[in-house]
Amino acid sequence: MAAPDTPFDRRAIPADAKETVWTAPDNWCLRRIDWALPGSNRGSLLFLPGRGDHYEKYLETLDEFSRDGWRVTAIDWRGQGGSGRTLPDPHVGHIDDFAVWIADLQAFWAQWKAEGQGPNVVLAHSMGGHLLMRALSEKAIDPDAVAMSAPMLGIHTMGLPYAVHHALVRLITALGKPERAAWKEGEKPGSPLNIRSNILTHDAARYADELYWWQARPEIKLGPPSWHWVERAIASTRALNAPGALEGIQTPMLLMATTADRLVDTKRIVRDAKRLPNAELLLFGDEAAHELLREVDAIRDQCMAAIRAFFASHAPPENPSA
Repeated sequence: MAAPDTPFDRRAIPADAKETVWTAPDNWCLRRIDWALPGSNRGSLLFLPGRGDHYEKYLETLDEFSRDGWRVTAIDWRGQGGSGRTLPDPHVGHIDDFAVWIADLQAFWAQWKAEGQGPNVVLAHSMGGHLLMRALSEKAIDPDAVAMSAPMLGIHTMGLPYAVHHALVRLITALGKPERAAWKEGEKPGSPLNIRSNILTHDAARYADELYWWQARPEIKLGPPSWHWVERAIASTRALNAPGALEGIQTPMLLMATTADRLVDTKRIVRDAKRLPNAELLLFGDEAAHELLREVDAIRDQCMAAIRAFFASHAPPENPSA
């Protein structure tokens, strides 16, 4: 990859990227961003963000893959980022069921894949990684290879067994309004915004980029999830425990995680990597937090190099000159 002539501006939409919307079969509009098709096409790459995310957070990464020659697209999930809200309170993340997101992804994938040229790969972060894993398990999409950053294969339960955690959340949901926020702010219970950065990344400048975009585009900011979201998330992650749910996925897969993650269950990622027939695992320690693709350069560069090498090996260009 050739180095850019000037440093990349993470606080501006690149000139060769276009923001539009995609209309789902039920007429819900999902926001998308696409980079112009390079003259030498490497293939097509779709990025799926995490819970509460918006694609502005990953402009730097997406632009790098575009300069590598990929046709790059990212979407905001229904109900977050620039894809509207599912509750009257715009700051509470909510979905009736994760199956809604799988249906959106399946319909989007079919159209997006037909628009470009292969190989077709997916890069996903956190909740996006969970939804990608479910879509693969359910054969809703058929990428040639995928890479996941800190996939939400399990939620950090602070030591509680999954069944106990799920039962407790079900009880809380049943006793009150399920659409209410599960906590006040931050990314998890007891994590106010003033320590949120420590949970996400060690890179203060990249963390500040997200705060900039919240001010520049206040409509993309999202707060905590609803209790219903938490219950559905636990149910969805537990469903992947079923025998054969992961073992039947043949797609080549790179999983990247950190043992210092305070949002997703890294032990579950390590365990599930062994269940997947064609998975590789890149594991970090205390040097990395949850947002691996927004970490300090020493960590992020390792991740980018690993992704490039993995796609080169498992999704080589259809045109050898690309």
